[in-house]
Amino acid sequence: MSFFLRSGAKKRRPSVLALALLGLFQSGLAWAVDPFVLKDIRVEGLQRTDPGTVFASLPFRIGDTYNDEKGAAALRALFATGLFKDVRISIEGDAVVVIIDERPIIANVNFVGLKEFDTEALSKSLKDVGIGEGKPFDRALADRAEQELKRQYLTRSLYGAEVTTTITPIERNRVNVSFNVTEGEPAKIAEIRILGTKVFSESTLLGLLEQTSSGWLTWYTKTDRYSRAKLNADLETIRSHYLNRGYLEVAVTSTQVTISPDKQSISIAITISEGQPYTVTGVKLEGDFLGREEDFKHLVFLKPGQAYQGEAVAATTRAFSDLFGTYGYAFARVDSRPEIDRATGQVVVTFVAEPQRRVYVRKVIISGNSRTRDEVIRREFRQFESAWYDGQKIKASRDRVERLGYFKDKEVNIDTQEVPGAQDQVDVILTVVERPTGAITVGAGYSSQTKLSFTGSIRQDNVFGSGNYLGIDIATARTGRQLQVSTVDPYFTVDGVSRALDVFYRTTKPINTLGEEYEYVTKGGSVRFGVPFSELDTVFFGIGYEQTDITTSRGLPQSYFDYVNRFGTRSDSIPLTIGWQRDSRDSVITPMKGRYQRANFELSTLGDVRFARLNLQHQEYFEITNKITLGINSELGWGEGLSGRPYPIFKNFYAGGLGSVRVFEAGTLGPVDPTGSYSGGNRRFNLNAELYLPVPGSGNDKSFRIFLFADAGNVWGEHEKLKLDSVRASAGIGLSWLSPMGPLRLSYGKPIRKERTDRIEKFQFQIGTAF
Repeated sequence: MSFFLRSGAKKRRPSVLALALLGLFQSGLAWAVDPFVLKDIRVEGLQRTDPGTVFASLPFRIGDTYNDEKGAAALRALFATGLFKDVRISIEGDAVVVIIDERPIIANVNFVGLKEFDTEALSKSLKDVGIGEGKPFDRALADRAEQELKRQYLTRSLYGAEVTTTITPIERNRVNVSFNVTEGEPAKIAEIRILGTKVFSESTLLGLLEQTSSGWLTWYTKTDRYSRAKLNADLETIRSHYLNRGYLEVAVTSTQVTISPDKQSISIAITISEGQPYTVTGVKLEGDFLGREEDFKHLVFLKPGQAYQGEAVAATTRAFSDLFGTYGYAFARVDSRPEIDRATGQVVVTFVAEPQRRVYVRKVIISGNSRTRDEVIRREFRQFESAWYDGQKIKASRDRVERLGYFKDKEVNIDTQEVPGAQDQVDVILTVVERPTGAITVGAGYSSQTKLSFTGSIRQDNVFGSGNYLGIDIATARTGRQLQVSTVDPYFTVDGVSRALDVFYRTTKPINTLGEEYEYVTKGGSVRFGVPFSELDTVFFGIGYEQTDITTSRGLPQSYFDYVNRFGTRSDSIPLTIGWQRDSRDSVITPMKGRYQRANFELSTLGDVRFARLNLQHQEYFEITNKITLGINSELGWGEGLSGRPYPIFKNFYAGGLGSVRVFEAGTLGPVDPTGSYSGGNRRFNLNAELYLPVPGSGNDKSFRIFLFADAGNVWGEHEKLKLDSVRASAGIGLSWLSPMGPLRLSYGKPIRKERTDRIEKFQFQIGTAF
């Protein structure tokens, strides 16, 4: 790239360009010209670039005085466009000729042998850096893309991956860019060793790590793929384990990662220095605590006389920061300072606080919600714009948004950002990652008596991103069919009063041991309103209409026959409902701790049917370790007839199957009519316990868990006594998996307490698909 003095040009005194100009361009020597007035500008060599692009980049026009500086500026401007491979300026008399050598245009980018990454996403990321269809081809950018792709393969433990870039010229100065990939097999962790352990066994520490050596399930979990980031997290996990047990000076002294010559296996050796344990002898507060030292002292989790606990120190620091946030000090600094005495193994922990300044919230900014409308999220916020910053309200806002169930667990995050130029203002930024909120669920069970039974439903918790619920439940089995359409508007009023509408049609054929068939049909609808009384409590009020027709086909049970003789084949009822619900679980999908409670009372004093019906449920989750959870569920149902009328048999409770007492076939527990019919009862109780365990080799993947279960319960008729020895019980093992197809839940068990008339269904499962 240089200037040329052609024959025919006016003779001008040549000079060597400045060394700085020589360094900018590739072709070395260039001859300078004396300034002259431009009479013409021509451009040569263009094939597809618009000439206007060239002229717009030139710092001179016809009639201007041309000199060396303007020529150098023109070259810099033209090269800066990225469109040209070579640019030269030639002087012919009083004219400037710009000679262009265009870069080829990329006609197509393709990948050969790519499996590990999504082709569409990779093409988009390459286009963002200049490698894409319609872009000027730059070999340097292609080489950088090739190196970056190789680096990405290293993060997936594919150390043997090879990437070759092929450039194929085609007509009209275009090229095809092809990345040819040979991925090979990923390198797997063959062994992890932890050296220097004396207090805890090596196996105990290995059980804490997210990365594992290869096992029978690591094909799915991929925990045997090495990642430097995950290794650093595992090292911090080991350190935290020691810190929580008094080993204040624990340190990882070395970490060695060795890869085999064939790049297929990795060995990791971690050496630690445990140090000695320390006991807390005192806790002190220093700094400015706003004159509320007593309030802060109540939040100290460390107790003198106990071993030093890193988690307790971190929890105290967080609690102090949260309390400062409640008073509006969003940027309060709280640090812990341990003063250790190695001779005695004792430590005094001092918490130092600097509240800094009080601030208020300028804006609440929401990001990541491509589907869910902003208003659906904002109405869950308890921290308002232009109000003083309140840490408790911000935490409550985050928890309420997470409990919506529209976003991935642990992917609802709130950050606070200072407003530039305003020391007393902050912006609150909520970032979410959406998950599928629709589900198509199919359930099935098998027994030797009823063979296969099926249930299905289509549900959408966030219709069109509006936050409304829409569900269609369909069930078909030998015991009956059901069609129900439900919709819920959680913010029917701006105050958060919800409205639920249900329309249903059900045919029920209670199981008959004698093979006879009969059924009753129930159709109707209801409307229910939910009034929030606190952040966690909601009270429901509703009214409905139900019409039940009992067929008189052969085999009608005696209890049904008696009811028909007294009240006829058709019964109408107008039930009023009142209920209460409280939900403090940390997650709706995979809860680890928290409590769910509900009570529902149904009363019908109008119409042909007079009854009262009560349902109670209590559910609680206990986080035993960070990997093991115990879940307890109990339910109680009670119904009574009113105004001297018997309790309507078609409002009976049933038990057995998933969601009740597993191993027993659905709807087969309780009284058996003299005709052999399982007709349920007006009282029900069931108790379920599940111990969730990580699948071996899956690390701490909460979407894929084994559970051990124990169930107990039964239903009792109106004239039966509640006896402990009539309770049925079962136990077994199950698998819960949030699979790519949707939630899968299956169980296999055996009865512990049963009666001769009971029907056993050892294997039961349910699967759905999300959308």
